[in-house]
Amino acid sequence: MTRSLTSSILLSVIALMGIGLVQVYSSSFIFAIESFGDGLFFFKRQLFFVLLSAVGLFCVTAIPFRWIEKWGVLLWLAAIVGMILTFVPGVGVRVGGALRWLSLPGGFRFEPSELLKISYPLFLAAFVNRRGTWLERVPMIVFLGLLVGPFFLLLKQPDFGTFAILVCVGFAILFAFGLRWKWIAAGSAIVATAFYFLVMTVPYRKARILSFLDPWADPEQKGFQVIQSLLSFHSGGLTGVGLGQGQGKLFFLPEAHTDFTLAVLGEEMGFLGFGVLLLIYGFIIFRCFQLTMRAENNFSKVLALGCGLVFGLSVFINAGVIMGLLPTKGLTLPFLSYGGSSLFCLSLMMGLLINLEVHQREEPLQEKLRSIVTGSGR
Repeated sequence: MTRSLTSSILLSVIALMGIGLVQVYSSSFIFAIESFGDGLFFFKRQLFFVLLSAVGLFCVTAIPFRWIEKWGVLLWLAAIVGMILTFVPGVGVRVGGALRWLSLPGGFRFEPSELLKISYPLFLAAFVNRRGTWLERVPMIVFLGLLVGPFFLLLKQPDFGTFAILVCVGFAILFAFGLRWKWIAAGSAIVATAFYFLVMTVPYRKARILSFLDPWADPEQKGFQVIQSLLSFHSGGLTGVGLGQGQGKLFFLPEAHTDFTLAVLGEEMGFLGFGVLLLIYGFIIFRCFQLTMRAENNFSKVLALGCGLVFGLSVFINAGVIMGLLPTKGLTLPFLSYGGSSLFCLSLMMGLLINLEVHQREEPLQEKLRSIVTGSGR
């Protein structure tokens, strides 16, 4: 734990967790009173999630990095098992037509696709770095099955948002590591065609595209969320109406404490508060790319780049939806939206990055000490 206290990523995560707690309290208070008779209902649960996530984060930072290189791929396997369990009657929980959650004791639920999303960089890193490790003995057909299988599970649930993020991250990493242009072009054509049919042949996805193109065509139904979100941003102006004073969360803005919490922040904290939040997000993404450039081996490069892409795309898609720049999609905003699955899994991801950050800082010192000892031995 002591090793990670100097991490710039850790300080950013602490700031985001603090902002997230305030945001959950502000955006959910009225809704919690009306629904549960306790205005602190969501806040208390989110506080529990924050404490649990902090424990998970520091546990990951304490793991020797060589263990992550060797066994990190098992987290991807655990995510696949969790995805399969969502289809088991009595274990999987269906909410809003989607079968994405596992039932846990105490009335809690866990979303395995969140674990799938953050363990994807680990799997790709293990795949790239499999030579000379125990993974080299795993047949390539098994690796490909472990890579492709979860994507079908995501479509079956369905969770199109996570599916899109993982596809984009996979292509970006393959491009960064020198995949030939002809394969990139062929793959892009196949994926683009698949995306078209997956969207335009499913009525509710097609409706989202049409409402995105013209939300005012159906302002009371399909375009309602985006319109209310834009009105909240407009009300906030430069400095905001003040913490807790927003009107959009008073049952005008659906999912105010989850998917659309950024609109509440924009109204109450204004453009300045929104800008500060984006700077913190941007700093974490910048550090991921910086760690990628400084990495000494392919495993570390893929891990840092993959985590940066997953995190960055999650922020970009949520913010794009809130501001009407992308079609509506149910993706949470990292560390600010209410929910334990996303918060816990993102904390594990940040733990991986902090571990890598400290490892990169300590590795040159270890090499220097080794050379001194070797020199003195002579």
